Amino acid sequence: MSRVFNFSAGPAAIPLEVLEEAQASLPDWSGAGMSVMEMSHRSKAFTAVAEAAESDLRELMNIPDSYAVLFLQGGATQQFALVPMNLASADQSVDYLITGSWSKKAQKTAAAMRGVNVVADAANLSYADVPAQGSWDCDPQAAYFHYAANETIGGVEIHEPPNMGAVPLVTDMSSTILSRPIDVSRFGLIYAGAQKNVGPAGLTVLIVRRDLLQDPAPQLPPILSYAAHAEAGSMLNTPPTFAWYMAGLVFAWLKRQGGLEAIGEMNSRKSQKLYSAVDESDFYSNPVARPYRSWMNVPFTLARPELDGEFLAQAEQQGLTNLRGHRSVGGMRASIYNAVPEEAVDALLAFMAEFERRHG
Repeated sequence: MSRVFNFSAGPAAIPLEVLEEAQASLPDWSGAGMSVMEMSHRSKAFTAVAEAAESDLRELMNIPDSYAVLFLQGGATQQFALVPMNLASADQSVDYLITGSWSKKAQKTAAAMRGVNVVADAANLSYADVPAQGSWDCDPQAAYFHYAANETIGGVEIHEPPNMGAVPLVTDMSSTILSRPIDVSRFGLIYAGAQKNVGPAGLTVLIVRRDLLQDPAPQLPPILSYAAHAEAGSMLNTPPTFAWYMAGLVFAWLKRQGGLEAIGEMNSRKSQKLYSAVDESDFYSNPVARPYRSWMNVPFTLARPELDGEFLAQAEQQGLTNLRGHRSVGGMRASIYNAVPEEAVDALLAFMAEFERRHG
């Protein structure tokens, strides 16, 4: 077996220890004589898997009992629609901060159903910085305030959640969930696609304050209702059972690493190493304002863009994969989620230094 260092933005790396555990149990999970993906989601065996996963996630993130934890299908993109449908009535406005591609897509989806107030748009900052909060045009009566904690494409991250007073704070945390400790009680709702720090694609984790579990639109079908999913224990319909199982293995792995304090320290080191190498170089550069640089997605460009193809080809030969930047911005992007070991960042830095020595 030959494993590469995978810097993909998503679907992303999964810890090798987790993959090997899943592989060993694939034909016969815990003596059941079948794979966990073959068993009924309503069986006692899978119920135990689901309950353990939720318990471990609650422990890792210190989630209060006043919050429901849902394991849903549809990805974070589906939540762009479900958030306004569940948290705002037809006559309520909602606040959106635009800091890049994902928050813009969330805002456009919400605008098709509710009155959206864009508090600020970082377009004039080339989505490389975040407008000062003092300049935001917020509605104190908004049903909620939405922002993307991390923009995977541009590499912009809001590290400290804004204080919006009584207005519930809603965030797309797909690429930062579980990367460090956070205070869940600061938020009304957190949603995250699994395929970055949680597990395989197909699962969405949602953490919502129980007092927000209501159906503002009476005609909302149960399958679209957070309240209905919470009432059914995320089993209103057949959930993505294997992805849920894999997420549970990842949660247990994180606990063995020392929890989110330990993983946060490692992620801080990884990102600092990479940004320091870029900043100290005349050959590489990063456009993002330093206070908002992402820990998880580090974009960088070469001083000679005509060398991009050669850089990527040689990196692949060294087992450094998926470094091509998003098609909308070009350049390079190293996504260094939890499952990307520090060793991978060190190998990337060594390659970058040698490539600069030969071409700089």
